[in-house]
Amino acid sequence: MCRNIKTLFNFEPPATEDEIHASALQFVRKLSGFNKPSQANEAAFDGAVAEVSEAARRLLVSLHTHAPARDREVEAEKAKERSRLRFG
Repeated sequence: MCRNIKTLFNFEPPATEDEIHASALQFVRKLSGFNKPSQANEAAFDGAVAEVSEAARRLLVSLHTHAPARDREVEAEKAKERSRLRFG
């Protein structure tokens, strides 16, 4: 799994277009092995990012849960604490 891709579902406020695009970009980078594609591959790379972004957007809209929405700041603090415990 791509460690830089963050969970986007069930947060308050909801995921932004920029967050969805960033996660799609990370996913396509991981699959392709390119951080930045060559000119020959740029169209395919950008098209894949757009398609993954759209699929992610559709997924987030279609998911349902009974759990209360999580707070981004609280989750960020938990992640920092886990990191501190793991890496010292």
